[in-house]
Amino acid sequence: MSDQDIHPNKYSELRSINKYYIDSYISLYQLKTDKEGELKDIYKMIKTELIESQKLCPQFIIRDILNIIPYNNRYTKSYLSLAKLISDDYHVEEVNFVKRISNYLFYVEYGIQLDKSGDFFEFNFEDLNIHSENTIMYNDLEIFIQFTERNGFDKNQSLDNCLYPYSYIGYSLLELCCYHGAVDFLKLLRSKFSSEITKKCLNLSFLGGNQEIMSECLKYQTPDYECMEYAIISHNIDFVTFLMNEYNIEINLFYCARYNNLEPFLIYFDQTNDVNKCFINSAMFNIPSLCEYFLSNGANINEDNDGKTALHYAAWKNSKETAEILISHGINFNKKDERGKTALHTAAWKNSKETAEILISHGININEKDNSGETALHTAAWKNSKETAEILISHGININEKDNSGETALHTAAWKNSKETAEILISHGAKI
Repeated sequence: MSDQDIHPNKYSELRSINKYYIDSYISLYQLKTDKEGELKDIYKMIKTELIESQKLCPQFIIRDILNIIPYNNRYTKSYLSLAKLISDDYHVEEVNFVKRISNYLFYVEYGIQLDKSGDFFEFNFEDLNIHSENTIMYNDLEIFIQFTERNGFDKNQSLDNCLYPYSYIGYSLLELCCYHGAVDFLKLLRSKFSSEITKKCLNLSFLGGNQEIMSECLKYQTPDYECMEYAIISHNIDFVTFLMNEYNIEINLFYCARYNNLEPFLIYFDQTNDVNKCFINSAMFNIPSLCEYFLSNGANINEDNDGKTALHYAAWKNSKETAEILISHGINFNKKDERGKTALHTAAWKNSKETAEILISHGININEKDNSGETALHTAAWKNSKETAEILISHGININEKDNSGETALHTAAWKNSKETAEILISHGAKI
């Protein structure tokens, strides 16, 4: 497709159409308040612009809010409060795919376990009271100096904590300074202990948002695709375009959808005119009009990425309205990805029960197997997606079907300790 085939002001047009979606998620990812009145104002915006206007599911908004916590943990209680406001208003009792730490904290705060897919009481979470008054996030240099002068102070100490983005070896003091934007602490550690600026320092500086720290990190580290991920998480479009223009790092569309950041997604489209690639990934935003825009501009509805079509991506995010649109436009809903999985396997993996119902109602082969011989029921058992398992069983999936290793869904449930799904399987006659 030539440049002339695309509207010359497509970015401005699409940015304007989706302004409230974009601005609402910016306000969430860049949250900087713990004041009750300001939080209620943010909630009203979310309710009006995302739930009522965009018709986004309250459960999904709660999931998105709680999953932001590791990227902006200074305002953990604010995120918990926003999630509680939504759950109270819309009577939400269960939310799937909430990060374990966020699920645990919500339970501690309100006595409600939102994500029931796993028993967090089995995990030994470390002391989570790491954000007391005198910690790095408050950038109190005098207190930090006293801390470094104590007997036994270890300049090489690290923190391994679920409240931060996952790191196999934890985070150094300098890396934590970058995360929290604590520039005075960073200068002290550099001058007094010659603390090393690492790749993680640069990545985390995009979350901290302190440009002085970012500039210092860029003297010693070169950005790469992982850095772009953190820039996308930050929801600061200047950071994204900086990496794109100065270091020629491509915007990752999957990360845009994963972190609900539509603006760089639109910039990518504006810069590349790659209608098909944008179409496939647009399904994850659950904005049906966005998919229709790309289809109206010539996107191939059956275009795939490693065999995954837009319908696989819609199932991954449980974008049920988008799935309906795709099916109405004639997408091949039985198409398999490179591992032989259909969109129904994806729906089972993510417990996207609403999308699973849509797929089944339109005639997807419910007993289709992947390359390992597994049906969607095996997948549901693996992930303990008990609601989707119920739907599959109610629509007649072969409950005792075996995979290439001779294992049934019940074997899989037992192996993965998926207790609830195992109980459902047994209650419906699965052979023990």
